[in-house]
Amino acid sequence: MTDSRTTTGKRAERLLARPYAINGLELRNRVVMAPMTREFSPGGIPGEDVAAYYARRAAGGVGLIVTEGAYIGHESTWASRKVPRLHGEEQLAGWKRAVDAVHAAGGRIAAQLWHVGATRDPWTGPVPDADVLSPSGIDLAGAPKGRAMTQADIDAVVAAFAASAADAERVGFDGVEIHGAHGYLVDEFLWAGTNHRTDAYGGDLRSRTRFAAEVAAAVRAAVSPEFPVLFRFSQWKGGAYDARLADTPERLEQLLAPLADAGVDAFHASTRRYWLPEFDGSDLNLAGWTKKLTGKPVISVGSVGLDREFTGPQGMSFKPGATGIDKLLDRMENDEFDLIAVGRSLIADPDWPGKVMRGDATAVFAIGQLQSLA
Repeated sequence: MTDSRTTTGKRAERLLARPYAINGLELRNRVVMAPMTREFSPGGIPGEDVAAYYARRAAGGVGLIVTEGAYIGHESTWASRKVPRLHGEEQLAGWKRAVDAVHAAGGRIAAQLWHVGATRDPWTGPVPDADVLSPSGIDLAGAPKGRAMTQADIDAVVAAFAASAADAERVGFDGVEIHGAHGYLVDEFLWAGTNHRTDAYGGDLRSRTRFAAEVAAAVRAAVSPEFPVLFRFSQWKGGAYDARLADTPERLEQLLAPLADAGVDAFHASTRRYWLPEFDGSDLNLAGWTKKLTGKPVISVGSVGLDREFTGPQGMSFKPGATGIDKLLDRMENDEFDLIAVGRSLIADPDWPGKVMRGDATAVFAIGQLQSLA
């Protein structure tokens, strides 16, 4: 029988369908579902619809699902009554339903642990009088907001991350991801724009990494040695797309090394466009540099499957077709990174992974309608 698949489809199957393991967790392929906030969990409790949503993507062929950000058990992060929480028996029971449904569909699922930091507005969420906490009591624009965290606050939040990680393992999750990206609390410590501290948690880049490393070490100690701990980070922040944590590979290594030493098993390098080089003089993207510098498994992400601009600031280059799957496969064939996370394409089409690996062109070129979903 003649194989009617396209050359791209054959390459996609060969490269994306390869199994992969993170700290012994076996994944059936290289496709990850990127975390995307939904706010469909009233009371912070994931319902049957949430379980069905994730199970549908697992059935569609995703190897690893990273959940939407789930609030840890510290009231200062509860910015919405509809974002799921990884704290409380009702909330955990809801997550267990989702985990069981994903496993029944053949997938793996990791919980993303989230503290929103100074992005939370005062008098919002289920505990409206909770303090807004951040490294220096300022928001992403540098304006005063909330208060700077004391050592007692830091210790309590680190403990809350660890407790939620332990709960995630208890209800059957296959791993956890610490949300250290996009201008939320962990990232606010990493970024000089929001961290003006003069104690051991501020100053140079290595000192600004201390809080993130303490979170990672506490999470690592709270779960089994074979339970994967991922760390998501980004240069850009919400509303500050040109922000930089590191402007050279050497400075990026200063950021990543303490996290790897603290027990992070894999990094999730968040970029808005995976094909853009991170530093001058090399085509490597942020994930590629992360793998080169740490030797750890790395997930890349950024507009996979989209064929046109969605939303964003002026001046950010986006060429139609630049996200074509062949360009992604070229990078994976060169082992630039190990796994690729897909976001909006999976909202539009839960069967995207299977279609791509079958060479179905509708999964590669017909995602432009996602402009309305951004």
